[in-house]
Amino acid sequence: MISSNKPSVDALSDDTLIDRIDPESAKTNITIAVLVMSAFVMFLNETLLSVALNTLGAEFKATTATIQWVTSGFLLTMAIVIPMTGYLLEKYSLRQIYLASSVSFLAGTLVSAMSPNIAFLLAGRVLQACGTALIMPLLMTTIMRMVPASRLGKTMGAITVVVALAPALGPTIGGIIIDAFGWRLLFWLVLPLTLASLLTGLAHLEAKSPARDAHLDALSVLAAAIGFGGIVFGLSSIGEGTERVSLSVPLISLASGAVALCVFVRRQRFLQRDNRAFMDLRPFGEPRFTNALWVMGLLCGCMVAVTAVLLPLYLQVILHISPFASGLLMLPGGVALGIAGPLVGHLHDRHGARAVSICGSFMTAVSIFLLAFPGGESPIYAVVGAHVLMMTGLGFAMSPLTSEALGSLPNQLHSHGSAILATLQQVAGALAIALFVTLATLSSNTAGGAADEQGIHQAFLYMTALGLAGFLASLKIRGRPEAQSVECSERR
Repeated sequence: MISSNKPSVDALSDDTLIDRIDPESAKTNITIAVLVMSAFVMFLNETLLSVALNTLGAEFKATTATIQWVTSGFLLTMAIVIPMTGYLLEKYSLRQIYLASSVSFLAGTLVSAMSPNIAFLLAGRVLQACGTALIMPLLMTTIMRMVPASRLGKTMGAITVVVALAPALGPTIGGIIIDAFGWRLLFWLVLPLTLASLLTGLAHLEAKSPARDAHLDALSVLAAAIGFGGIVFGLSSIGEGTERVSLSVPLISLASGAVALCVFVRRQRFLQRDNRAFMDLRPFGEPRFTNALWVMGLLCGCMVAVTAVLLPLYLQVILHISPFASGLLMLPGGVALGIAGPLVGHLHDRHGARAVSICGSFMTAVSIFLLAFPGGESPIYAVVGAHVLMMTGLGFAMSPLTSEALGSLPNQLHSHGSAILATLQQVAGALAIALFVTLATLSSNTAGGAADEQGIHQAFLYMTALGLAGFLASLKIRGRPEAQSVECSERR
């Protein structure tokens, strides 16, 4: 466990800047606060456009499968960039990474706000995603290195509330602004918030570089981009319809992605022999990490697909509700997530990750099952109630799973473990959007690639299986508070 005592000279020579920060100091609190503030703004932006899919589709004359790239393209870009964070956290200082993240996000926000067509909008979202991708691993690694194991659950619970609440509030804020002023104002409002975060970070974050040198492998970057991009693009292409896209296109894309991912894995296993891996895969050798990883991936896939695409489409296409009303109806779920956070931190520190994550996974699976059955005549409260149950379940599951995964790793693997977790979450979200939008489109009776009531209903039914798989996987979590605290102390 990290101590507030002054570290020895030997310790200073081996540890990075973050390791040397006193966890009780005011500087530590400011560092975490700056990163959390930036993460909130960036993750709020992630789902601001979720209730604007119909609006964007009409303005740019694009199909549902095409317009969903506004969200899934954002997630996919993050999945490609996040694996680089393990390298970046060892190569550059906290201040340098933060500056790169904020500048990229600012540039993307400006391009998106001024987009004359869908291509420019997607380009702006890619730039935003590059900036967002750097924040979460940076925040998680910083917390794991600064916070004692005895307070890790409470800290993670508080951070999860802030970070998870942002995308949960995105549809509500987006709906209000879109109805009153149009979707472009979403980006103009984000600009000053990001600029304020950037100036605060430059004023308070350290500029010293880490002591370690790191190696960036170009083949790994290329393989990751082709692998993740090929699979998501392949799934999304199926939803474009046989009249526009030949079946050979998605099949070739899927096969290319699978081959590239195999190359990526083999390359990392070779490079990690002398600690040069682009993404060190040794965390997969820890069963506690791997078990938590898969549960998080399945649950994140459900959460992103529901909140970013399917539920807004359900409210607007089936129930004929405006973007403004859709956003307001999704607000109780975000509030439930915020309320669950502090309670989850206390329960996790007292009972461990297993009981809390199993409870959360079960609630998530049940909520998706309930969302599969309401139709056009269903009462609004049934849909809102199911969404609240889902967000509460996710609030119970995610922070204990994050602590369980990262708490099982030695200190030198925290940056790579954080990168793996963040990559999986974004890949799972992008894959889930591509998969379930494709299923909704193919199951619909309407022409032109638009999802209808039947297609959305079928997509929720298929997603129920994903939620059930997440619950079953959570049964393998075996974290215990006492053992975890001792083990984390020894590893640090």
